[in-house]
Amino acid sequence: MRNYEIELTADGDTWLVTCPSLPEVTSFGETREDALARAADAIEEALAARIADGVEIPPPAGKPGALHAVLPLLTHLKVELYRALRAEGKSRADLQRAMKVHRPQIDRLLDLNHASKLDQIEAAFRALGREVNISVEAA
Repeated sequence: MRNYEIELTADGDTWLVTCPSLPEVTSFGETREDALARAADAIEEALAARIADGVEIPPPAGKPGALHAVLPLLTHLKVELYRALRAEGKSRADLQRAMKVHRPQIDRLLDLNHASKLDQIEAAFRALGREVNISVEAA
């Protein structure tokens, strides 16, 4: 699941967006639809900041029926790679050695603004003894 629950609150002429799982997320939109569109961007920025700071990222979560912001698939994979590294107690240098690549390549794999190739992300997960499974469901 790559959806983070969000909350929308009318605030005068704008709509405020927050995310219970990521308290640092706040954004707004002039309309409800605008606020919903900005929610995923705000969440991505918060996740990128957490990766840069080396802190925990909670898994996507939310109650059934709640509003959710859907992250791009590449963002989700990069966040899961970061979470897997932390779960294994491994550093970027450990992943670099396991993959036998240069450090900038590892940094790009964890950079949410870099368009990494899927085969590189799969190789990183394999180096951690994990595999990527993707399913397609009706929307």
